Amino acid sequence: MAEVIRMPKMSDTMTEGTIASWLKKVGDKVESGDILAEVETDKATMELESYEEGTLLYIGVEEKASVPIDGVIAIIGEDGENIDSLLADIQSGGASAPAAVEEAAPAPAAEAAPAAASVDTSKIAAEVIRMPKMSDTMTEGVIASWVKNVGDAVETGDILAEVETDKATMELESYSDGKLLYIAVEAGGAVPIDGIIAIIGESDADWKALLEAESAGAAAPAPVEAPAAEKAAPAAAPATTPAAAPAVSSSNGRIKASPLAKKMAADKGIDLSQVAGTGDHGRIIKRDIENYVPAAAPAPVAAPAATSSNDAAPAPVALPQVVGEESFEEVANSKMRNIIASRLTESKQQAPHYYLTMDIDMDSAIAARKQMNEVSPVKISFNDMVVKATALALRQNPKVNAAWLGDKIRYNHHIHIGVAVAIEDGLVVPTVRFTDNKSLSHIGAEIKELAGKAKNRKLGPAEMEGNTFTISNLGMFGIESFTSIVNPPSACILSVGGIKQVPVVKDGAVVPGNVMKVTLACDHRVVDGALGAAFLKTFKELLEEPVRMLI
Repeated sequence: MAEVIRMPKMSDTMTEGTIASWLKKVGDKVESGDILAEVETDKATMELESYEEGTLLYIGVEEKASVPIDGVIAIIGEDGENIDSLLADIQSGGASAPAAVEEAAPAPAAEAAPAAASVDTSKIAAEVIRMPKMSDTMTEGVIASWVKNVGDAVETGDILAEVETDKATMELESYSDGKLLYIAVEAGGAVPIDGIIAIIGESDADWKALLEAESAGAAAPAPVEAPAAEKAAPAAAPATTPAAAPAVSSSNGRIKASPLAKKMAADKGIDLSQVAGTGDHGRIIKRDIENYVPAAAPAPVAAPAATSSNDAAPAPVALPQVVGEESFEEVANSKMRNIIASRLTESKQQAPHYYLTMDIDMDSAIAARKQMNEVSPVKISFNDMVVKATALALRQNPKVNAAWLGDKIRYNHHIHIGVAVAIEDGLVVPTVRFTDNKSLSHIGAEIKELAGKAKNRKLGPAEMEGNTFTISNLGMFGIESFTSIVNPPSACILSVGGIKQVPVVKDGAVVPGNVMKVTLACDHRVVDGALGAAFLKTFKELLEEPVRMLI
């Protein structure tokens, strides 16, 4: 028999819905849980789910048209079923079920108006959340579980609770921003359509006065408690025997399960035919999936016996049932992480980046470092040599040592190198000042001191500002090459990879050599390609002939 699909009440303030788009068309097969259309309410665009099975026989509303609550949207029935009499009844306004609802609804409102007037709620910065009508036949909803607790911050689109209707378990979405101030019904309790579920508002809002106004108007919260106890008791009993009976199927062989249960079963790899449903008429719901314990399956052990015959078909591969649980953790951003995100996003969006990559022969640098460490008071690292070579290359290519200031370019006469240091929850860039005037041992000692302060969170603001050029070195992690985002106010950042032994050609022969890749990221507003290439050429010469750094 054909079923009329009506516009459900999808939010507490909704009076009509607009069909944003149809996802099914006349003649399409429809199953329970399929999305028929997208509906724009006064607060959001939501999916209209079908609770019927059959063929879509009639669409009563075109896309972009509006429909009042309980207005006819479509008709679903058997393929080829005659719905002429049903259409005539709809067009004449004789649809009996909704009419009764419309006549019954104004009655409590008429009584509520004078009583509620005694309490002024106009200045209370809070809003009552009511049980929406989530299906065309729904009369009440059961709070399966609360996702938010009293005191939690709530934003539009957040899921407040999971609600079991007469046909499915659905998520109750918030259409208000604020704090969850009050929960009227515990998990397991039933609430009639338009009954109070919760109150959301500002922290200091007088929500109790709002409740008093509601109770004075309609005394809605009082009857909620009794059904809650009745609903909670039967819900607990079946949970102890989740596999006691096979799943109940509909007449066409389909297993009855709510859309949420189907999704959870698919995510966890659970066969719905092995789950016993505890919902209405044996429908599988959320708690059945949560409480499901898979039975032992010895069948795959006997499978290899089928291969004994030469003419037999290959035995099917028996895959084990994999049951998993998705989990995650959300951690609020630290102030440092927010600053990093803001500055580098701004840099990437505003500064036109380009990248220059070069291979550097490090054989001579390796030998020179070994000799220097025999006499140096501090152990000199390859990173110290990179910092020194960078400073000297900037001295010879001063236009790279610059910054973009919007309507002008600043060319710095001093050289302060920023060295990126990774710490537990972010990245800091301590600055080695007047780097070109310092010896390698001085640079090495200063970087070690600054890195130690950074990891102990003891860097002062003056030690992290003023850099005119930045270096990021990931070579110690085995990274061969990478690119970085320019760190304002610098116009360039040098990305340094690890030293890798590779075959190289020297004097016409292939011999083993030690090569380091570096990539220069440049702000094209300040540094053109030829200028960046000239800087890298000087940098390469200094590292391939380290004696130049000592002159």
